[in-house]
Amino acid sequence: MNKRLIARAHRIRLAIFDVDGVLTDGALYLNERGEEMKAFNILDGLGLKMLSASGVVTALLSGRKSKMVALRAKEIGITHLLQGAGDKLEAYHRLLRKLDLAEEETSFMGDDLQDLPVLRRCGLAFSVPNAPEIVRSHVHYVTRAPGGQGAAREACEFLMHARGTLENQMRSYLA
Repeated sequence: MNKRLIARAHRIRLAIFDVDGVLTDGALYLNERGEEMKAFNILDGLGLKMLSASGVVTALLSGRKSKMVALRAKEIGITHLLQGAGDKLEAYHRLLRKLDLAEEETSFMGDDLQDLPVLRRCGLAFSVPNAPEIVRSHVHYVTRAPGGQGAAREACEFLMHARGTLENQMRSYLA
């Protein structure tokens, strides 16, 4: 691991994740009644739970509003859910004020243009390989896994590994 990335990861107290294109593959599924459906990767859910258990607060920040996202957030214990954020930077700063955190104490994982304002200001920026080049060029770490296929898990494990908490989080599964 790069020493500068490890130093950035050590400062992270809040990890924020976009939803569509990060926790999902970015596809929108609508049934005949116009109800939205989303597919979430189980690997990401456990990664977010482990990251939270390791002492890093987790949050979701989405420009869209979805019942499915609220259900998934509740299921995996995410307490900070910001949906329908037309201005992600404003929502991000509102959360930082609420939690009394500085930008350098946060990480954000996004995948598209509307994520750039937060990605460019947070302490550690993550993206996915299928994000546009302009987005990938403004982050510190691009995952190997695509969005919706374990990318968030990879970011969570990166943070825990850099902070020295990954082994402890995996210990209960290795007993």
